[in-house]
Amino acid sequence: MNGIPILHVEGDSIARAWEASLIELYQRGCAIKTQYDKPDDPPSKDATMIITVTEPLREPMIHKDFPGGPEELQEYVMEVLEGIKDHLVRDPRNPDDHRWEYTYHQRLFAYEVPSLRPFDQIETLCQKLAKAPHTRRAQAVTWKVWEDNDCYDPACLQSLWCRITEGNGESVLSMNVRFRSNDAYKAAFMNIFALVQMQKRIAERISELSGKPVQVGRYCHLADSYHIYGSYFKEFETRFLGSLAKRTFEQRTLRYEDLREIMEAARPAIREKAKQMGR
Repeated sequence: MNGIPILHVEGDSIARAWEASLIELYQRGCAIKTQYDKPDDPPSKDATMIITVTEPLREPMIHKDFPGGPEELQEYVMEVLEGIKDHLVRDPRNPDDHRWEYTYHQRLFAYEVPSLRPFDQIETLCQKLAKAPHTRRAQAVTWKVWEDNDCYDPACLQSLWCRITEGNGESVLSMNVRFRSNDAYKAAFMNIFALVQMQKRIAERISELSGKPVQVGRYCHLADSYHIYGSYFKEFETRFLGSLAKRTFEQRTLRYEDLREIMEAARPAIREKAKQMGR
């Protein structure tokens, strides 16, 4: 292909689709430098990637080889869906404030525009779909033109787009997610897992507003730059690729349902940990 490759994988679960995306990227991605490379780092593997998860809530949902554990995954879900780290976002009016540029929760649930009230884009999206399930206008964005073009660490997630289809007496919510940049090995699994939880909550909220059940449909994850950094090729090849030959898919994955109780039990400690951050 002339330019950055466009790759597509499909899986029936989050774990299977994420695993397939890494294999495809490693085998067919192009070599390209990044702005974070040290002088001796090899170029990254990079591609534009489209990941389709046909049944986002299908088990096994969790892949053992994502860099983290159940509590880290629960913490990230709470960060994105509940805003437990929104207090760490810097005040853009204060040049000496060097905290985070953003959180996804803040951008999606309290998108701030100078001189206007914050916008809860997710609630607006749900209300639009409850009123007109077929609308093409149900989306939420994160990019702030007046800030993100010049900030050091701009938002990677760019938008969510949802639509409802009807068939066999069921209403089904599909969701498209777009990232401008996505660390395929270190971040993408947690991104997808948390955003599927978002999709589930959106479906539940639309059902509440409309009085009709809404099922979770397919999830589509588009990353303009889906990459594995050259600085951790050795870790990726040893830890991730090395496990493919040694273990079956069932041995490489976990059922979320089997971990749900542990993850839920960790919520108070996670919330307290987040509260202490930045103090």
